[in-house]
Order: sequence, then structure tokens, then C-alpha cells
Amino acid sequence: MIKTIRIGAGAGYSGDRIEPAVELAEHGDLDYLIFECLAERTIAIGQQARRADPQKGYDPLLAERMLAVLKPCAAKGIKIITNMGAANPLAGAAKIKEIAQSLGLSGLKIAAITGDDVLNIVQRDDYRIEDNGQPVRSLGEQLISANAYLGAQPIVAALQAGADIVITGRIADPALVLGPLIHAFDWQADDWQRLGQGTLVGHLLECAGQITGGYFADPGVKDVPALARLGFPLAEVAADGSAIITKVAGSGGQVTTATCKEQLLYEIHDPQAYYTPDVIADFSQVQIKQIGPDRVAISGGNGRPRPATLKTTLGYLDSYIGEGQISYAGPGAQARGQLALDIVKERLTIMGIVASELRYDLIGVNAIHGPQLAANAAEPDEVRARVSGRTATMREAVRIGNEVETLYTCGPAGGGGATKTAREVVAVLSTLVPRELIHPAIHFEES
Repeated sequence: MIKTIRIGAGAGYSGDRIEPAVELAEHGDLDYLIFECLAERTIAIGQQARRADPQKGYDPLLAERMLAVLKPCAAKGIKIITNMGAANPLAGAAKIKEIAQSLGLSGLKIAAITGDDVLNIVQRDDYRIEDNGQPVRSLGEQLISANAYLGAQPIVAALQAGADIVITGRIADPALVLGPLIHAFDWQADDWQRLGQGTLVGHLLECAGQITGGYFADPGVKDVPALARLGFPLAEVAADGSAIITKVAGSGGQVTTATCKEQLLYEIHDPQAYYTPDVIADFSQVQIKQIGPDRVAISGGNGRPRPATLKTTLGYLDSYIGEGQISYAGPGAQARGQLALDIVKERLTIMGIVASELRYDLIGVNAIHGPQLAANAAEPDEVRARVSGRTATMREAVRIGNEVETLYTCGPAGGGGATKTAREVVAVLSTLVPRELIHPAIHFEES
């Protein structure tokens, strides 16, 4: 029986830094390197990209990440597990194969996991949107995607079949870690205590740098060293699921009980009932102990039988957003910025712009806290006026930014640095699908 395995977190979101993953691959003495790169809206955007080009839909940084880590991982026998397949795991696997061949790497077995795309299922049957109680069919032609959260078992099956790299679509974030743990330690599918503990480790690793001081630092309150070269975490996991969270020696950041506790509670609604496809995890009795510099021991995770349904993210075409910004500085900057907003507000009324939502903000004054909390704030020396609106058409969205830009010559004195954007909005909702209707599949490529 293997005593411990080492799993490194190479990414915590789609656009994360790449250097820390290379550092883990080269110096982390890893067995597995995971890349968690998929958010709820990200996969809907991937589906949109796939509709435009059937060969797209995987993570936009997939190629860059694989170019950076494939060689050191192959040389050291480190297996890679990632959800960078997003809306198109098959195309993502083909791209990894292409990159491996370009690097002269042969014999790598790449597994693509599919089955999370359940658009046909939710369109066929009578499902309810959990967010508002409406039927899924109420979205009509706006609905572009439906992706169910898969669990760890297809990853386990791929590893048992000899995969060196596993690329998935929508899969529960902790499952990227739980899969290799089940495989390495031969945990049973109903060993709820170990599955709960393994899910705990996965949850702690899934956001990468957030557990080594990123999204944690607060100068003078919670100081973190060397954030510019923040090291990403790794876990040394024992057969009972207990783990030590650490990082590569000499890398930036820190691993402390505080960083681990903040990540433990991150995005957790009920610590006694964290629903995942593999287990309903219970984190209420977790023990966190500092056992050395940048070494924190984690234990006490538990669980109970997995849910009968799988959360499914619905992506739909919601609207368009148009935005324009312009800056004012020096004496009277706030008054000139407010005048700019008033002018645009009147102009949009004159032009008959139809918007379901409009915002007029002075960034640096009231854009975050709103006008009531900002009422007694000291007047700043510079502001940025921002107008944004939600519209039914791209044409209307474009006109909002255009009106802000005209403030250069038709607005208050001293306006500069104007920008404008208009974009389609892909929004997300959720439904629940019985797990017995969802059938993951594994497809292999070999370099």
C-alpha cells in the first residue's frame, strides 16, 4: 500500500499564473499536478466558443500551460489532471496530443472525459430552474448549454486504464484531487469518511494560491511575503485522507492555519453539508494544526451518502452590456465627473435608448459602496465616470459607450482616457438532474 502521495495545485482559475505550476512540476516531487480552471460562467462561454468553431471551447490557456509543464511532468512521471477541457474535452485532448508531439514526447496516454453535456436531457424533460422556480423550457432559444457536475469516478477509471493526462469538462472541483486519492489508496465508493476527507483536501487545493497567501493579504493586518512570486500549494496525503498542506521551499507566500481556515470556509454554505457528486462532505470537525514553517496538518473531514441528483449549470444568452468610461482630475474633478454622468443620462433619454438596467458611477467615489455611504467621503483629486447598461441588442449597447466618448468635445473640461466596450452576456442558472441519467465516457489519445 502506498503510504503518501503528493498532489500540487497548478491553477485556481482559468487565467491564473503559469510559473507556479512549473515550479511545482520541477521542484515539488509530485505524483499528480492538477489544474482547476473552470467556473460556472466559464463553461457557458466555452460552449459559445464551440458553437462558433467546433474545434474550440477548451480553456484558452490550455496550450500555453501544457507547453510549460508537459516536459517536466513527463520526465518525472507526474500525472496531470485538469478540467481545462471546459466545453470541448475531446478537442482539448487532441490539442494536448499535438503539443506533446511537438515537444518530442511519445507514449503519453491522454484521457478525455465526456458526458457532462446534458443539454438534450434538460430540453427533453420537465426540469425546474433552482434559482427562480421557473421551468427550464422557459429559457427557449436563449438556452445554449447545460453541463452537469461529474464526480471523481471517471477520473479513477481513466487512471486505472493507464492515463498520464486526464482532461475533463464540468466536474466538481474537489474531484480533481479526490480521483487520484481513490485510485492511489483504493478507497471504496461508499467509504464516506475517507471521501469526505479527500473532498476536504480537494477543496483546500482547488483555488491554488488562495491557500498560500493570495486573496488573503491585508497590509499591516495579514502580511504575506513575496506575493509577486507566490508559490502554489501541494498536499502530502496519507492513506486515511489526512494531509499536510505545504509549498515548494523558497517560493513566495505562506501556508498557515489562517490561510487554510480562510480557504476551508471559502464558498461553503453549510460546513456540515457540502454537497458534491461524490459525497455530502462534513467539515464541521476539521482539525487544522501548524506543524512547522509552511506546513499545516489537516484532518477530521467526514461525509455521508452522495446526493441523488447532480447540479447542472445552464448557460443562456441573457442580454448585451454597453459601457463607457472617462476620467477627470484636479480641482473640481468630482463635480465635473458628476456633470458628465448627468449629460449622458439625459442624452440616452433623448436618443430613446432602451435598457433594462443602467448604472452611473464615479469610480473612486460611489461605484462600490453607493451614494449613501459615499455621501460624507472626502472629495478625491481624480475620478473616473462610468456608464453601463444592459440592453436587448448589440446596437443599443454600442450606443451607450459612444455617448460617453462624445464627452471629449461635448462634456465638461478636462475629460481624458475614454474607453468603450459592448459585449454579449452569457448568464448562468442551475437545475438538478438525476444522476442515473448521466453517463460519463472516456476517450483516449496517445502521443
